[in-house]
Amino acid sequence: MIQYAGIILMLIGIYGLLTDKNVIKIIVSLNVFELGLNVFIISVGFVKDGVAPILTSVNNHSGLIFVDPLPQALVLTAIVIGLGTTALGLAFARRIYMKYGTLDLEEIGGNN
Repeated sequence: MIQYAGIILMLIGIYGLLTDKNVIKIIVSLNVFELGLNVFIISVGFVKDGVAPILTSVNNHSGLIFVDPLPQALVLTAIVIGLGTTALGLAFARRIYMKYGTLDLEEIGGNN
């Protein structure tokens, strides 16, 4: 069920990327898409009644259902990369505004 929420967030993000002409709204749409992708990856790695894959003296049975830690590690890395991408995009947006006085891509396209 949560996978559908991730897919819906990704579709909303793609719609925003394709239809918005404001640079800030494009950056926000990219963040919404990234959030949906992260939710989807985490939901795919979810195992009901799963335990952390750490063998101790308490749970050393091979019959336990373990949760795969790889999707969680990938999402953690994606969050850090997304933060850097957002910061770079906002820096570009600031420079665009300083040069053209607007963040609308249609108005910027007419200035050469």
